Amino acid sequence: MPFFAYKARNARGELVEGVLESVDSSGVATQLFNTGITPIQIDATSKPGGDSESWWAKLTEEKVMPIDVQLFSRQLYTLLKSGVPIMRGLAGLQESAINKAFAKLIQDLRESLDSGRELSAALRRHPNVFSSFYVSMVKVGEMTGQLEHIFLRLYAHLEFERDMHERVKTALRYPMFVMAAMVIAMAVINIFVIPAFAKVFAGFNAELPLMTRILIATSNFAIEYWPLILVTLIAATAGFRMFIATENGKFVWDRAKLRFPIVGRIILKGTLARFARSFALSSKSGVPIVQALNVVSQTVDNSYIASRIDQMRDGVERGESILRTASVAGVFTPVVLQMIAVGEETGAIDDLMDEIAGMYEHEVEYELKTLSANIEPILIVGLGVLVLILALGIFLPIWDLGKVALRK
Repeated sequence: MPFFAYKARNARGELVEGVLESVDSSGVATQLFNTGITPIQIDATSKPGGDSESWWAKLTEEKVMPIDVQLFSRQLYTLLKSGVPIMRGLAGLQESAINKAFAKLIQDLRESLDSGRELSAALRRHPNVFSSFYVSMVKVGEMTGQLEHIFLRLYAHLEFERDMHERVKTALRYPMFVMAAMVIAMAVINIFVIPAFAKVFAGFNAELPLMTRILIATSNFAIEYWPLILVTLIAATAGFRMFIATENGKFVWDRAKLRFPIVGRIILKGTLARFARSFALSSKSGVPIVQALNVVSQTVDNSYIASRIDQMRDGVERGESILRTASVAGVFTPVVLQMIAVGEETGAIDDLMDEIAGMYEHEVEYELKTLSANIEPILIVGLGVLVLILALGIFLPIWDLGKVALRK
């Protein structure tokens, strides 16, 4: 069906603009009147987004944040539980939205529902805001008639995701600050300190130690070829981003991340906690195991783990048990496999998956608390090596200046 851009006024006389999908302009006018809006102008448009915004408006537009989606889920749960019709609830949320970008998104959801789409289909139009897992769970809620409970569980799921993200940021703040300070210090030394010492050393016409010659050569190269270094860094960064944007590149990078020292096991446990929590949520919502594994594989945000979950799904489709497929996946600990076995035997796999998620979450929390303590020795060693290089390269020749002066 074609799209129509409209301008109208609501009950308070405010100007409202948007795009609706309908057979003709009369259908758009009927939809608007049914929602209490009086149309002023209706024009056919070839783009669902209506009039295109300027590039500056798009650049400066406020972004939809994860906290907006989380609060949206909680608010919809409260509204639906109280018996408020979804269209009226969305209208209220749109008016009270502080984030203008999210208010526009809710407006698009209302227009999609007005045109006859289901809520899950309306959410699917915004893949950058609502994940495939979120949309799939809403679809399950529509099919089972438990939409309000789905939104409550999605709120808890998003709260867990946000908490994990904040914990990781907090744990990495100190190490990143120290590494940034080391990089800045190296840049200052190469640009200002070493050239000054090089001029002093050059006046004595003496053979310099190997470390000093290496530092001077490195400094000269950095000063003379800094544009080439900058271009190389930018090209390497762009190439890496292009590589991990491909399916094979993302798979290789996600697998490599799990092998990083210290950080790798935290990423693995956090990913598996997300998998277990998502699987428990899907199972409790009445989603069949095969479909649940298919949906959950899209939420773990790691291609390597997702491929293992897809292997589990294929095994279950062939009639194998979850325990066997999880064992073959090779990413679960023996304790987790034992809990999966108990869950299958008792028929409480969803409750056991919740327990697994809780166990992984506690382990991740402990790992994050000790992350700084584990990284500190590495940072201290790095700083020690840096100081040793500078001491040998800069101060060792100074100790021999007396001998050089006597020779002159």
